[in-house]
Amino acid sequence: MSHLLPDILFYVFSALSVAGAVLVLVNRNPMTCAMSLVVSVLSLAILYLLLSAHFLAVAQMIVYAGAIVVLFIFVIMLLNLTDEELGRFRFSLFKTIGAFVAVATLLAVAPDIRVSIPAPAAGDAGAPAGYGSTKAVGKLLFGEFLLPFELTSILILSAMVAGVVLAKRELQPKKTHSLVDWLLGFFRT
Repeated sequence: MSHLLPDILFYVFSALSVAGAVLVLVNRNPMTCAMSLVVSVLSLAILYLLLSAHFLAVAQMIVYAGAIVVLFIFVIMLLNLTDEELGRFRFSLFKTIGAFVAVATLLAVAPDIRVSIPAPAAGDAGAPAGYGSTKAVGKLLFGEFLLPFELTSILILSAMVAGVVLAKRELQPKKTHSLVDWLLGFFRT
């Protein structure tokens, strides 16, 4: 039974992760969507733990559950949408076609997924020593992948600045004559 426990945990947390992702897509309430995203992200972190990728599991919890989802919740609370503004859920032709295409694609791809996963070789020792450790990930992150890492930080910073600008804008925009006047007026307030 103990050798079946990792498999059982894998299927349980995989199902939780997929269920959380589906609930993010189908819920109308943004706060419920954010909580479903938390379930999905934490389930993925547990899957990383089952794969012995401890650094990725901790990074998943800190970065996504701890920072990104908290930012989403902050923006949701800042917007303060009411049920009237959200409206009722309605079926449309495009939603129905999209759901049908998603289910058909899943059914078409599912048999090939199991076949495409290679079985380990008889003398395969697995991953090399230190693979996935904090030191190995740090060497790759700040070595070979330094430029994409820094570009991602610039992208996130620009998204935060855009979020602040959108949150601070007034309902009736001021009539300005140039971009410089708008920027000066923006930084004076």
